[in-house]
Amino acid sequence: MASSETIEAVPQFGLCEAGAPYQARPCAFGIAVDDKGRIALVRIARETYVNWDLPGGMIDPGESEAVALAREFCEETGWAVTAGALVARAEQFTITRTGERRRNQCGFFLCELVEMTGGKIEDDHELVWLDPHEALTRLRHPAAAWAVTHWLRMGRVCGGRPR
Repeated sequence: MASSETIEAVPQFGLCEAGAPYQARPCAFGIAVDDKGRIALVRIARETYVNWDLPGGMIDPGESEAVALAREFCEETGWAVTAGALVARAEQFTITRTGERRRNQCGFFLCELVEMTGGKIEDDHELVWLDPHEALTRLRHPAAAWAVTHWLRMGRVCGGRPR
């Protein structure tokens, strides 16, 4: 490695059982802010639980992070977005409802809201706009809460413009 190169550590969240295989899963999530300074979250209500997540999800083979983010964001909220600046990267170790061990390799991006598409939103998903500090108390995954905290500490509101 050349002396000018650096290695940035990617924070890891969740519990990882030593020796157990975790499937790597590249993901992209969006931080979108409305004109009132509220952040977009997805409330996922299933039969036995409710989760709160940043819009986004798994990157399909052959997709870029920006394309995956736009697709997932629209599927979950009905909003077309454009992916902007990378806010943070982190890994989230998790075990799914079906017992699969996953290592979500997450990119968290600022998003610009383009338009409400009117397309079908996943049945158990609801877009909710919350104050970013309240969002921190609701987010399911610590990696997402860390990324939102990182964004807040950058002094960003309303689409990434400085305060």
